[in-house]
Amino acid sequence: MQEKRLPPTREEIALLPPFTGVTLRHICQPVGSDALQAAREDLLNSPFVGFDTESKPVFRKQQQSTGPHVVQLCSAHTAYVFQLHDQSVYPLTCEVLESTQVVKVGFGLQSDRSHIRRKFGVEIRAILDLDAVYRQLGYRRQLGVKAAIAVQFGQKFSKSKRLSTSNWALPTLSEPQLLYAANDAYAALKILQGLQKGGHERLIDELILA
Repeated sequence: MQEKRLPPTREEIALLPPFTGVTLRHICQPVGSDALQAAREDLLNSPFVGFDTESKPVFRKQQQSTGPHVVQLCSAHTAYVFQLHDQSVYPLTCEVLESTQVVKVGFGLQSDRSHIRRKFGVEIRAILDLDAVYRQLGYRRQLGVKAAIAVQFGQKFSKSKRLSTSNWALPTLSEPQLLYAANDAYAALKILQGLQKGGHERLIDELILA
C-alpha cells in the first residue's frame, strides 16, 4: 500500500526559493503560415508538451463561458501561446491536441477536455494529468502546479490571482498575461521531466490516457 503523503502548506511554500520560469524571449505567438509551420514541426516532434488553457472569467451564474480563449503548448525550447480569436491557429491547435504521438501534460485536464470539445468539436488525445501521477505516489489531495513545484523541486511557483481572473479574450494580451499563461504550461513540462529523472517513467506511461 502506498504511503500517504501530505503536500506542503501554503506557509511552507512561501518560504521556498522561487521557481525560474520562461521569459518573454522564450514565448512565441505564431502569426502567418511560415511561423505556424515552424511551430507545427516543433510541437509534433515533441513526445511531451506542457498544456493549459485560459478563459475569460464568468461572474454571473447564468452566464455561459465562451472559453477557452487561449491555449498554451510548451515544447522543450518554446512556449507557444495561441489566442483563439484568431481562427488561423485552429488547424495547428487541433492537430496537436488530437495527436496520439504528442502527450499533453498538465493539471486538471478533464475540465480542459470538455472545454476543448465544446470549442473545437474535437477530443484531446494522449493526455497525462499530473495530479493522477502524484495520487499514485501517495498524495491523496490534488496538488496543482504550485504544490507540485514545491514537492518536485523545493521551489515556489508564483501565480497571480489578478492575472488568473483577467480578460483572456482581449485581442492583445499583456506581457504579464503572456508570462502567466506560458509558465503554467512550462511548469507542467518541467514537473514531468523531474518525475522522469526520478525514475517514474513506467508510472507515467501507465497513466497516459488515450
